[in-house]
Amino acid sequence: MAWSTRELAELGGTSLRAVRHYHEQGLLDEPERLANGYKVYRTQHLVRLVQIRRLSALGLALKQIAAINDGPPEENEAALDMADGELRAAIARLEKARAELAEFRRLLVPADMPPRLSAAANAAKISPQDRALYAVLAQLYGEESAEYWQQIMEASARDAVAHEFDTLTDDASEATRERIAAHFAEQASMLDVELEHPESMSSPGQRRSAAAVIDVLVDVYTPVQLDVLERMWRQLGATPAE
Repeated sequence: MAWSTRELAELGGTSLRAVRHYHEQGLLDEPERLANGYKVYRTQHLVRLVQIRRLSALGLALKQIAAINDGPPEENEAALDMADGELRAAIARLEKARAELAEFRRLLVPADMPPRLSAAANAAKISPQDRALYAVLAQLYGEESAEYWQQIMEASARDAVAHEFDTLTDDASEATRERIAAHFAEQASMLDVELEHPESMSSPGQRRSAAAVIDVLVDVYTPVQLDVLERMWRQLGATPAE
Protein backbone atom coordinates (compact mmCIF):
# COMPACT_ATOMS: atom_id res chain seq x y z
CA MET A 1 0.00 0.00 0.00
CA ALA A 2 1.44 3.41 -0.98
CA TRP A 3 -0.04 6.85 -1.48
CA SER A 4 1.02 10.10 -3.10
CA THR A 5 1.15 13.33 -1.13
CA ARG A 6 -2.23 14.37 -2.51
CA GLU A 7 -3.79 11.02 -1.61
CA LEU A 8 -2.31 11.15 1.89
CA ALA A 9 -3.73 14.64 2.42
CA GLU A 10 -7.18 13.54 1.27
CA LEU A 11 -7.15 10.44 3.47
CA GLY A 12 -6.00 12.51 6.45
CA GLY A 13 -8.65 15.18 5.90
CA THR A 14 -6.20 18.00 5.26
CA SER A 15 -4.41 19.82 2.43
CA LEU A 16 -1.20 19.41 0.46
CA ARG A 17 0.04 22.64 2.00
CA ALA A 18 -0.57 21.33 5.53
CA VAL A 19 1.31 18.08 4.83
CA ARG A 20 4.27 20.04 3.49
CA HIS A 21 4.17 22.31 6.53
CA TYR A 22 4.21 19.32 8.88
CA HIS A 23 7.30 18.07 7.06
CA GLU A 24 8.98 21.47 7.43
CA GLN A 25 8.23 21.51 11.16
CA GLY A 26 9.63 18.02 11.63
CA LEU A 27 6.25 16.62 12.71
CA LEU A 28 5.89 14.19 9.83
CA ASP A 29 8.77 12.02 8.64
CA GLU A 30 9.76 12.28 5.00
CA PRO A 31 8.73 9.16 3.04
CA GLU A 32 10.88 7.19 0.65
CA ARG A 33 10.95 8.23 -3.00
CA LEU A 34 10.57 6.18 -6.12
CA ALA A 35 13.12 6.24 -8.91
CA ASN A 36 11.08 8.96 -10.62
CA GLY A 37 11.29 11.16 -7.51
CA TYR A 38 7.67 10.77 -6.40
CA LYS A 39 7.07 10.41 -2.65
CA VAL A 40 5.55 7.18 -1.39
CA TYR A 41 3.58 7.40 1.86
CA ARG A 42 2.63 4.37 3.88
CA THR A 43 0.38 3.51 6.80
CA GLN A 44 2.69 4.94 9.48
CA HIS A 45 2.59 8.32 7.74
CA LEU A 46 -1.21 8.32 7.63
CA VAL A 47 -1.43 7.30 11.30
CA ARG A 48 0.97 10.10 12.27
CA LEU A 49 -0.96 12.61 10.14
CA VAL A 50 -4.21 11.58 11.86
CA GLN A 51 -2.52 12.04 15.25
CA ILE A 52 -1.28 15.50 14.31
CA ARG A 53 -4.72 16.51 13.09
CA ARG A 54 -6.44 15.14 16.18
CA LEU A 55 -4.10 16.89 18.62
CA SER A 56 -4.35 20.10 16.60
CA ALA A 57 -8.15 19.94 16.77
CA LEU A 58 -7.84 19.66 20.56
CA GLY A 59 -6.09 23.01 20.60
CA LEU A 60 -2.45 21.94 20.82
CA ALA A 61 0.13 24.08 19.04
CA LEU A 62 2.48 22.39 16.58
CA LYS A 63 5.40 22.83 18.98
CA GLN A 64 3.43 20.99 21.65
CA ILE A 65 2.53 18.23 19.21
CA ALA A 66 6.21 17.86 18.33
CA ALA A 67 6.93 17.13 22.01
CA ILE A 68 4.46 14.24 22.05
CA ASN A 69 5.70 10.85 20.94
CA ASP A 70 4.24 7.37 20.65
CA GLY A 71 5.65 6.21 23.99
CA PRO A 72 3.82 5.60 27.28
CA PRO A 73 1.37 8.33 28.38
CA GLU A 74 3.60 9.38 31.27
CA GLU A 75 6.29 10.42 28.78
CA ASN A 76 3.86 12.91 27.26
CA GLU A 77 2.32 14.08 30.53
CA ALA A 78 4.16 17.41 30.72
CA ALA A 79 3.22 18.41 27.18
CA LEU A 80 -0.40 17.35 27.69
CA ASP A 81 -0.62 19.15 31.03
CA MET A 82 0.66 22.37 29.43
CA ALA A 83 -1.85 22.05 26.60
CA ASP A 84 -4.65 21.37 29.07
CA GLY A 85 -3.72 24.46 31.08
CA GLU A 86 -3.82 26.62 27.98
CA LEU A 87 -7.20 25.19 27.04
CA ARG A 88 -8.57 25.95 30.53
CA ALA A 89 -7.28 29.51 30.25
CA ALA A 90 -8.84 29.89 26.81
CA ILE A 91 -12.18 28.53 28.07
CA ALA A 92 -12.07 30.97 31.01
CA ARG A 93 -11.45 33.88 28.62
CA LEU A 94 -14.33 32.80 26.40
CA GLU A 95 -16.68 32.37 29.36
CA LYS A 96 -15.75 35.83 30.59
CA ALA A 97 -16.34 37.26 27.11
CA ARG A 98 -19.75 35.57 26.93
CA ALA A 99 -20.71 36.94 30.33
CA GLU A 100 -19.74 40.46 29.30
CA LEU A 101 -21.57 40.10 26.00
CA ALA A 102 -24.67 39.00 27.91
CA GLU A 103 -24.38 42.10 30.11
CA PHE A 104 -24.19 44.38 27.06
CA ARG A 105 -27.24 42.68 25.58
CA ARG A 106 -29.16 42.89 28.87
CA LEU A 107 -28.31 46.52 29.58
CA LEU A 108 -28.47 47.69 25.95
CA VAL A 109 -25.53 50.06 26.35
CA PRO A 110 -22.55 51.07 24.17
CA ALA A 111 -19.40 48.95 24.45
CA ASP A 112 -16.97 51.84 24.93
CA MET A 113 -16.46 50.82 28.58
CA PRO A 114 -17.37 47.90 30.88
CA PRO A 115 -21.13 47.15 30.84
CA ARG A 116 -22.08 48.43 34.31
CA LEU A 117 -19.97 51.56 33.91
CA SER A 118 -21.54 52.18 30.53
CA ALA A 119 -24.99 51.79 32.07
CA ALA A 120 -24.07 54.20 34.86
CA ALA A 121 -22.90 56.72 32.26
CA ASN A 122 -26.20 56.43 30.45
CA ALA A 123 -28.16 56.85 33.67
CA ALA A 124 -26.11 59.87 34.74
CA LYS A 125 -26.57 61.48 31.31
CA ILE A 126 -22.98 62.69 31.30
CA SER A 127 -21.59 64.77 28.47
CA PRO A 128 -19.83 63.14 25.49
CA GLN A 129 -16.55 64.64 26.77
CA ASP A 130 -17.00 63.08 30.22
CA ARG A 131 -17.96 59.76 28.65
CA ALA A 132 -14.81 59.72 26.54
CA LEU A 133 -12.73 60.45 29.64
CA TYR A 134 -14.33 57.64 31.68
CA ALA A 135 -13.89 55.20 28.80
CA VAL A 136 -10.17 55.96 28.68
CA LEU A 137 -9.79 55.81 32.46
CA ALA A 138 -11.39 52.36 32.58
CA GLN A 139 -9.07 51.19 29.83
CA LEU A 140 -5.86 52.61 31.27
CA TYR A 141 -6.40 51.48 34.85
CA GLY A 142 -7.94 48.08 34.10
CA GLU A 143 -11.21 46.34 34.81
CA GLU A 144 -10.65 46.41 38.56
CA SER A 145 -10.96 50.20 38.42
CA ALA A 146 -14.38 50.18 36.72
CA GLU A 147 -16.32 50.02 39.99
CA TYR A 148 -14.31 52.98 41.33
CA TRP A 149 -15.15 55.14 38.31
CA GLN A 150 -18.76 54.02 38.52
CA GLN A 151 -18.98 55.13 42.15
CA ILE A 152 -17.47 58.51 41.27
CA MET A 153 -19.88 58.91 38.37
CA GLU A 154 -22.91 58.04 40.50
CA ALA A 155 -21.79 60.25 43.39
CA SER A 156 -21.02 63.26 41.19
CA ALA A 157 -24.43 64.80 40.84
CA ARG A 158 -25.39 66.14 37.43
CA ASP A 159 -26.56 69.38 38.95
CA ALA A 160 -26.90 72.87 37.52
CA VAL A 161 -23.19 73.54 38.01
CA ALA A 162 -22.23 70.48 35.95
CA HIS A 163 -24.54 71.66 33.18
CA GLU A 164 -23.00 75.11 33.43
CA PHE A 165 -19.53 73.58 33.01
CA ASP A 166 -20.69 71.65 29.92
CA THR A 167 -21.92 74.87 28.29
CA LEU A 168 -19.12 77.25 29.32
CA THR A 169 -18.09 79.82 26.75
CA ASP A 170 -14.73 81.52 26.33
CA ASP A 171 -16.07 84.77 27.81
CA ALA A 172 -16.90 83.13 31.18
CA SER A 173 -15.89 85.49 34.00
CA GLU A 174 -13.18 84.83 36.58
CA ALA A 175 -15.84 84.59 39.28
CA THR A 176 -17.78 81.98 37.31
CA ARG A 177 -14.68 79.90 36.69
CA GLU A 178 -13.64 80.01 40.34
CA ARG A 179 -17.13 79.17 41.54
CA ILE A 180 -17.44 76.10 39.30
CA ALA A 181 -13.91 74.99 40.20
CA ALA A 182 -14.68 75.31 43.92
CA HIS A 183 -17.86 73.28 43.50
CA PHE A 184 -15.99 70.48 41.74
CA ALA A 185 -13.14 70.60 44.27
CA GLU A 186 -15.61 70.17 47.13
CA GLN A 187 -17.19 67.16 45.42
CA ALA A 188 -13.77 65.66 44.68
CA SER A 189 -12.61 66.10 48.27
CA MET A 190 -15.64 64.28 49.63
CA LEU A 191 -15.23 61.43 47.17
CA ASP A 192 -11.51 61.09 47.88
CA VAL A 193 -12.31 60.47 51.55
CA GLU A 194 -15.17 58.05 50.92
CA LEU A 195 -13.71 55.90 48.12
CA GLU A 196 -10.68 53.62 48.10
CA HIS A 197 -8.41 53.99 45.08
CA PRO A 198 -7.89 50.80 43.04
CA GLU A 199 -4.40 49.29 43.23
CA SER A 200 -3.86 49.88 39.50
CA MET A 201 -3.76 53.64 40.19
CA SER A 202 -0.57 53.18 42.20
CA SER A 203 1.07 50.68 39.85
CA PRO A 204 4.48 51.29 38.20
CA GLY A 205 2.76 52.32 34.97
CA GLN A 206 0.69 55.04 36.63
CA ARG A 207 2.82 57.93 35.36
CA ARG A 208 2.40 56.86 31.76
CA SER A 209 -1.34 56.39 32.25
CA ALA A 210 -1.63 59.81 33.91
CA ALA A 211 0.14 61.40 30.96
CA ALA A 212 -2.34 59.76 28.59
CA VAL A 213 -5.24 61.07 30.70
CA ILE A 214 -3.87 64.60 30.38
CA ASP A 215 -3.70 64.15 26.61
CA VAL A 216 -7.35 63.10 26.60
CA LEU A 217 -8.38 66.07 28.75
CA VAL A 218 -6.68 68.49 26.37
CA ASP A 219 -8.26 66.76 23.40
CA VAL A 220 -11.90 66.63 24.53
CA TYR A 221 -12.41 69.72 26.70
CA THR A 222 -12.42 73.33 25.59
CA PRO A 223 -9.75 75.80 26.80
CA VAL A 224 -12.17 77.41 29.25
CA GLN A 225 -13.20 74.02 30.65
CA LEU A 226 -9.53 73.07 31.04
CA ASP A 227 -8.97 76.34 32.88
CA VAL A 228 -11.73 75.43 35.34
CA LEU A 229 -10.27 71.96 35.85
CA GLU A 230 -6.80 73.43 36.49
CA ARG A 231 -8.30 75.77 39.08
CA MET A 232 -10.02 72.80 40.72
CA TRP A 233 -6.73 70.87 40.93
CA ARG A 234 -4.97 73.90 42.39
CA GLN A 235 -7.67 74.21 45.05
CA LEU A 236 -7.18 70.53 45.83
CA GLY A 237 -3.43 71.06 46.02
CA ALA A 238 -2.82 68.55 43.26
CA THR A 239 -2.09 68.22 39.54
CA PRO A 240 -3.78 65.98 36.96
CA ALA A 241 -0.81 63.59 37.10
CA GLU A 242 -1.28 63.07 40.81
